[in-house]
Amino acid sequence: MTTNNSVTVRGLRRAYGERTVLRDLDLDVADGEFVALLGQTGCGKTTLLRVLAGLDPATAGTVQAPGRPAVVFQEPRLLPWKRVLDNVTLGLSGAQDRARDALREVGLEAHAGAWPLTLSGGEAQRVALARALVREPRLLLLDEPFAALDALTRIKMHALVGDLWRAHRPAVLLVTHDVDEALLLADRVIVMADGRIAHHERIDADHPRDRTDPWFERLRADLLAQLGVHESTTPTRIPA
Repeated sequence: MTTNNSVTVRGLRRAYGERTVLRDLDLDVADGEFVALLGQTGCGKTTLLRVLAGLDPATAGTVQAPGRPAVVFQEPRLLPWKRVLDNVTLGLSGAQDRARDALREVGLEAHAGAWPLTLSGGEAQRVALARALVREPRLLLLDEPFAALDALTRIKMHALVGDLWRAHRPAVLLVTHDVDEALLLADRVIVMADGRIAHHERIDADHPRDRTDPWFERLRADLLAQLGVHESTTPTRIPA
């Protein structure tokens, strides 16, 4: 792996029987870079994340990534029989102080002793983020972590994830169906189609970003066109 890359993928192929999901895919993600993956359902976004996380094997090609990336899924996946602090330290020993620091960063230090079933959806996802942060990952994989949240909570989570990324500087790979979300958060947006990278855009705008800026509207229209959405009034989320 080159010293400035967290991820280097060459010729990646992933097949399930006769169905090929990823086809000769090449990808580099630099240390500290925030990359968003867009694409229609079934294009291979989540499969790519699973391969990088070590949850799925590659059928062919090479994948170089940190050995223990942290993953946050659409569902928080908290163990209901363990309190919040124990969920954050799951699989770690001697990490309670770090876990409390992580909970403080996501605004949930007072909930360390709470049961997961008493949390709201946004709070549960913040616990999942704390569980990822406590591992101090070089690579953070986010698989549609905001999709099930209401609009106001999603906006708050965008700000939180942006702040945490700038504070810790892991490389981030975010799978999303929301074009606005990708443009608000990422350094680079990649569009996948049919198991390959079909298009990418680099975003040089400073944070925080404003949806009303001309560059935002232009890139939003360009990305939606790449995704096959051409209506004069376009949705922010890609239709499944």
